[in-house]
Amino acid sequence: MQLNINGQSQTTQADPNTPLLWVLRDELNLTGTKFGCGIAACGACTVHVDGQPVRSCVMPVSAMANQNILTIESLGTAENPHPLQTAWIAEQVPQCGYCQSGMLMAAAALLKNKPEPSDADIDEAMTNLCRCGTYQRVRAAIHRAAAEMKKGGAA
Repeated sequence: MQLNINGQSQTTQADPNTPLLWVLRDELNLTGTKFGCGIAACGACTVHVDGQPVRSCVMPVSAMANQNILTIESLGTAENPHPLQTAWIAEQVPQCGYCQSGMLMAAAALLKNKPEPSDADIDEAMTNLCRCGTYQRVRAAIHRAAAEMKKGGAA
């Protein structure tokens, strides 16, 4: 099966029922997407599929044909970070860091759809779980990134 991941065509021989998460991590070595719960509750495995945030731990790879998949590896680079990544550091969001790739992907989808989100918009969109409880910092970082992107700092 052919997959379009981060703008590149990838081939997988995985069983069609294999969750996308395991193809990304185990077969394609894209380990930025994390396994958290395996039941789509925590969001550590969030990726974008055709621009929408999706929990990859429960998404069968067979459903991904002809779709554009973006992982955390596509968000920014060390040399050119996405405004969310810069804001995450400025607001000291990560503590343990495990949930951060999923949080960042959910936040990126939010800002794409709502460039100036309210607190209520953020609370509604950010359903990812953080065991460290940095939700207030997440909200502040999203607002910071939105302001930066509005000024023209969009990645």
